[in-house]
Amino acid sequence: MATPRLSMRKTKEILRQKWLLERSNRAVAASAGVGTTTVCDTERRARAARLTWADVSELTEEALEARLYPPAAPSTQKRQEPDWSYVHAERKRPGVTLELLHLEYVEQHPDGLRYSSFCQHYQAWAKARGITMRQVHRAGEKLFVDYAGQRPHIQDSATGERIDVELFVAVLGASNYTYAEATRTQRSADFIASHVRALQFLGGVPAAIVPDQLKSGISSSCRYEPAVQRTYEELAAHYGTTVLPARPAHPRDKAKVEVGVQVAERWILARLRNQTFFTLEALNERIAELLEELNARTMRVYKSSRRELFDKLDQPALQPLPATAFAYGEWKKARVNIDYHVELDGHYYSAPHRLIHEEVEVRSTAATVEIYRRGQRVGGHVRSYQRGRHTTVAEHMPKAHQKHAEWTPSRMIEWAATIGPQTKQLIEAILETRVHPEQGYRSCLGVLRLAKKYSAQRLEKACERALVAGARSYRHVESILKHGLDRQPLAPAAETPAIRHGNVRGPDYYN
Repeated sequence: MATPRLSMRKTKEILRQKWLLERSNRAVAASAGVGTTTVCDTERRARAARLTWADVSELTEEALEARLYPPAAPSTQKRQEPDWSYVHAERKRPGVTLELLHLEYVEQHPDGLRYSSFCQHYQAWAKARGITMRQVHRAGEKLFVDYAGQRPHIQDSATGERIDVELFVAVLGASNYTYAEATRTQRSADFIASHVRALQFLGGVPAAIVPDQLKSGISSSCRYEPAVQRTYEELAAHYGTTVLPARPAHPRDKAKVEVGVQVAERWILARLRNQTFFTLEALNERIAELLEELNARTMRVYKSSRRELFDKLDQPALQPLPATAFAYGEWKKARVNIDYHVELDGHYYSAPHRLIHEEVEVRSTAATVEIYRRGQRVGGHVRSYQRGRHTTVAEHMPKAHQKHAEWTPSRMIEWAATIGPQTKQLIEAILETRVHPEQGYRSCLGVLRLAKKYSAQRLEKACERALVAGARSYRHVESILKHGLDRQPLAPAAETPAIRHGNVRGPDYYN
């Protein structure tokens, strides 16, 4: 590799220190701020030109440069130039390098360009067409995504109001094959859904997705370590690809999609300027028609259409789509309450009771709710939109609560009926007096279990006495049995005399 050409002022200084001061190459290099290789090359060129320090000191900079760097002798034979459009297109194929393409070229043209000249000519061709050498797009490697600066719109059919919407654009690097659609917003849900539809449109998955550092996909913008939004990471994992955010203020990182956006604005949005759409669906139907035309147009530089290049380059290199499409989900941090439930939109979902007071992460989709603790899934539920209600999995409950949950009002009433009608009537009364039947479960269980200690016959008598007395609790029934009151004859209920007082409202007050 040749050393870079120095300014003649620095060249003279190097030769002065070498020939006049007789300093070492290392010392001259440190003083002149160049490498030792440059010092050696400069002295070699001067000796090859048969120069002395006296000659160098008298020559002008132009004359010295002409002596040290004489122009190459012109070639007497015109060499066959490669088809640079073909070279550029072939270079996008996996594993194809400039070195391989040069070998194939030399096989057909043995007296053709040498490898260094081949590379220089290709660089000059690419530069003349605005193609940056750093951006070599391999087939199936990258999908660039962004939103257009110009926004399409729909019209409210009732009010006539103009509603601006967004235009999502995705472009494959190798073929320029383009996808576009209109969405309501740039928010995460629309952003992720557009990716899902774009991958379905392509029929495969690229090795990487390159977005701009949008808040919808990048939670923390940074040149070196941008933080990818959690749901965006999940989408990449689901499709077996990766997210490579473009660096801030580096448009060349995503030049492909920026050009794609310009093309979409010119060949899609510009053609929609005089058309009116009342729904997003109608707008997207028209965009799909124009998109088909865009991908079928022949590109001047490549002499092929986007569709042809896609079929030839990108499509064979894409990974297959998974069996199911990605389902968008939102993440939320929550703390497990003392009743081992977490709250989401006013509904409560159970988590394992051992996680009481622990912080967990809740992932919700339109159909499911999943609970994670330190990256491990600990619970899953069907999504419910009933506010104030609970969804509980029995396995999440403590053992005592699981046994309690097995009881229902009908089961308790059936058990009471096997003891007697008075017991059944009391159990029904206890359940009816509670705001929630569950509040009476413990009391009912206590009453029913008294039959084991005192016998079913005595419990039946005790329940009868409790009903007459207006008692509706376990403690009353237990007290009756404990003191043997169930064995005493039951006196008829005494009629309570009416109380007449100015502060007593009387029954008519409630009519």
